[in-house]
Amino acid sequence: MGASLSGRLRGKAFKFGDNISTDHIAPGRYFHLRSDLPELAKHVLEDADPTFARRVQPGDFVVAGRNFGLGSSREHAPTIIKSAGVSAVLVKSAARIFFRNAINVGLPILICDTDRIDAGDELEVDLAAGTIDDLTQSIRLTFGKIPEQMIDILSEGGLVAYIRKYGDFRV
Repeated sequence: MGASLSGRLRGKAFKFGDNISTDHIAPGRYFHLRSDLPELAKHVLEDADPTFARRVQPGDFVVAGRNFGLGSSREHAPTIIKSAGVSAVLVKSAARIFFRNAINVGLPILICDTDRIDAGDELEVDLAAGTIDDLTQSIRLTFGKIPEQMIDILSEGGLVAYIRKYGDFRV
């Protein structure tokens, strides 16, 4: 396929700690909204930061520590992060199923050292180059190369869009 993500992602960092679960991301008391994702997205990360959904702007980043997305395998969690306008999630580590779900819904999730990023920092991410420029602190961070198949899926907006376009999944 060879598709690539072009351009740079730019936005503000919203910082969270370690062990942010899918219940923090998509609180269970709103489970009845699971078929109304725009409404559910109004509550994204509410249990970790009650003001997040009101303050996040298109292009902003979720930045967290270790074990992001632990808990259930619900695709709602990465889907509503993306629906809220977040352009990428930057974490030290992520639960494996959350990582896979994020890629499948077209939400880049980047594994990197997030200790030097502060809440509110302006970030610029180059997915192809594997760099994160913290424009507020004038520092550059790097993340591991994203496999070509994941770049292809992200470039199409997720696995469903990828399969619709190409009719199959090439491994």
